[in-house]
Amino acid sequence: MARSALLNVMVQAALKAGKSLSRDFGEVQNLQVSVKGPSDFVSQADLKAEKIVKDELLKARPTYGFLGEESEEITGTDGAHRWIVDPLDGTTNFLHGIPQFAVSIALERNGEIVAGVVFNPATDELYTAERGGGAFLNDRRLRVAARKVLSDCVIGCGVPHLGRGHHGKFLVELRHVMGETAGLRRLGAASLDLAYVAAGRMDGFWETDLAPWDVAAGLLLIREAGGFSSDMKGGQDIFESRSVVAGNEYIQKALVEVVNRPVPKA
Repeated sequence: MARSALLNVMVQAALKAGKSLSRDFGEVQNLQVSVKGPSDFVSQADLKAEKIVKDELLKARPTYGFLGEESEEITGTDGAHRWIVDPLDGTTNFLHGIPQFAVSIALERNGEIVAGVVFNPATDELYTAERGGGAFLNDRRLRVAARKVLSDCVIGCGVPHLGRGHHGKFLVELRHVMGETAGLRRLGAASLDLAYVAAGRMDGFWETDLAPWDVAAGLLLIREAGGFSSDMKGGQDIFESRSVVAGNEYIQKALVEVVNRPVPKA
């Protein structure tokens, strides 16, 4: 597959950060047995990965803006372009030695995502997409799954935890989706969840309380793989609403309807 110069910069930044995370991931697994635990170590791994990505991207395009999870936003002098980066999506998985985490990098141009990279260094899976150029896993072209009814589908989701999200609202959504689908999965890294939808591994996905860096690259992967995404209400205010519902044309629409059903009467 041919890549643009910009996408090559993004890929190299993700691979370089991924190599750093792979080394630290091995150390985290060893730290699991300690009394203190690896939390402080993981925070440093996260910050180190973001510095690697930021340095690589801004070296290549110093005038672009930068929005990352771990540092203050850089406005940039370009005005039209912004990098959107999560250097370690799936921090809790990383912390517990679960190999489901990723470096996520997106390029936004005039408010539209035009390139995206999601890289899981634990599995060596590199997802890439450019606007109009398709989505790929390593060098294999991706397409969303073709299932048309929820009863045949495996759906991914996010699950709110201590101090995060509206637990009661999610339980209502979960009750409705459980009753309509063949299975549910909670993998713990939204960028990879969206990449899995693009790859046809999961038929759909929904989650709330998400930041732009959690979803920016994954949204482009899904679009370029022939899929659809919206916010929880079916609109396109995904960043503002901090929510996403994704799938193919049929499943995305059906999932929006199901997650917005009212609370069942007792």
